[in-house]
Amino acid sequence: MKIVFVIPDMPGGGTERVVALLANEYCRRGIEVAILLFAGHETAYSLDDRIEVVSVGNPSGGRIAARIERLRRMRRYYAENKDCQIWAFSVMGAVFSVIAAWRQKHFFLVSERNDPNQYEHKRIRNLAYRFANVIVCQTPDAVGQFPRRIGRKAVVIPNPVDIGQLQPYEGERDKRIVAVGRLEPQKNHKLLLHAFAEFVKNHEEYTLEIYGKGELEEELKELTRTLAIERYVRLRGFSGKVKEEINNAAMYVLSSDYEGISNSMLEAIAMGIPVIATDCPIGGSSMYIKDGVNGLLVPVGEAEPMTAAMKRIADDRRLGESLGREGRKLREQNRVEQIADRFLDLAGGGSRG
Repeated sequence: MKIVFVIPDMPGGGTERVVALLANEYCRRGIEVAILLFAGHETAYSLDDRIEVVSVGNPSGGRIAARIERLRRMRRYYAENKDCQIWAFSVMGAVFSVIAAWRQKHFFLVSERNDPNQYEHKRIRNLAYRFANVIVCQTPDAVGQFPRRIGRKAVVIPNPVDIGQLQPYEGERDKRIVAVGRLEPQKNHKLLLHAFAEFVKNHEEYTLEIYGKGELEEELKELTRTLAIERYVRLRGFSGKVKEEINNAAMYVLSSDYEGISNSMLEAIAMGIPVIATDCPIGGSSMYIKDGVNGLLVPVGEAEPMTAAMKRIADDRRLGESLGREGRKLREQNRVEQIADRFLDLAGGGSRG
């Protein structure tokens, strides 16, 4: 058995982290594993040396010739590994794999990593997904967004939670608010900055640290200047040790407009950091956060409730301690080994449908 994970690149992000966790776990079990990158060659997360990493192209920039060459390389790789299973962890990874592996016999798994409603080219995606043996979604709401013919192939498997040997922080927390996620529109860090700008007016001892990189970095820096909060805000970029860096933070905030399930949010909850999260489609936040018990849920796109939630935690130490204490119970749920088993249960064999 050989599992080939298919993703664009691994520069850092939730999907890439899940792939790294699963790939390392399967390699530990003695299963042959490869990661096929079709639009880059970065590997920001640590991978077992036995894992084969194959890059079949860089971003195409819309160039037809580059895409054809990518497909040619993918097809050759799949043909050379005729017994491999294709596990596509991106929509375009699924589309390209359907074309590249045409008339070949491979078990084909698709893992839907986001809100299906947000994808622009649904007809192309749905056509590709019809060839999958199984489609893994992160929440029941995600399954319901697909046409029936696709939805009946879908199962729900949540993200793995892995904080390693890191112990929950004990003691007085730093006056830091942290966020982890790509600097892209979906994550709506602009909302977070607006909410923080109101919060810091009466809580000047706090700072905001945002971990991640992306296309909006300069816009976010400019917004901090416009809001006159640049001395309170730090854009930290990508960090391979982000969990250790945020472990003693006062609170974690997820400001996304939509998500599958945020890996960094789950890890923050499990670490015992008080968490504030937007109650965004497709239900990933509310699937794990019981409002007021192990975190605080706030409406999507509204700065005022987010500011109020920050104030609640900052002004009530016992609330923050209680949220963190309840959140730590997540440590025993969704362990990597359990999630890896559930994926393997689906992949007992078969040929593409």
